[in-house]
Amino acid sequence: MTVLTRWEPFRELNTLQDRMNCLFRDSVAEAQDQSLATSAFAPAVDVYEDEHNITLKIEVPGIDEKDIDVRIENNTLTVHGERKFEKEEKEENFRRVERQYGSFTRSFTLPTTVDAEKVSANYDKGILKVTLAKKAESKPKQIKVNVGGEKTLEAKAPSKAA
Repeated sequence: MTVLTRWEPFRELNTLQDRMNCLFRDSVAEAQDQSLATSAFAPAVDVYEDEHNITLKIEVPGIDEKDIDVRIENNTLTVHGERKFEKEEKEENFRRVERQYGSFTRSFTLPTTVDAEKVSANYDKGILKVTLAKKAESKPKQIKVNVGGEKTLEAKAPSKAA
């Protein structure tokens, strides 16, 4: 059985870019000798689509909803936020800091099928869920296919009398 796989030429490029970003981020962290300076980061995002919506799930745990800004401008969805460093703990007590702090901005170019007036955002348990409704005319329409142009009559076989 043959399986068709959708080829996305930029997926490998994005993976390479993510790996290079991690490598660069790790080397900078070592050069700063584990300092507690805040820096920008990019939260992970899952994007999926069904016949009615495009949905983005963005991981932003530890961020207050008042520190998240979601807006659409010129057919671009922009999510901006900031994870603030907890000030009540002293720097001397930390042995290692792996969580990322600071501000982030993620931008997504919206397809023409999205209705910019019907966008909703929900924040629950550290996940920001942005739902983008599709325009009515862009939704797929099922078309019934008729077979033949003429009506067919059913003929019954004559029954045999006993």
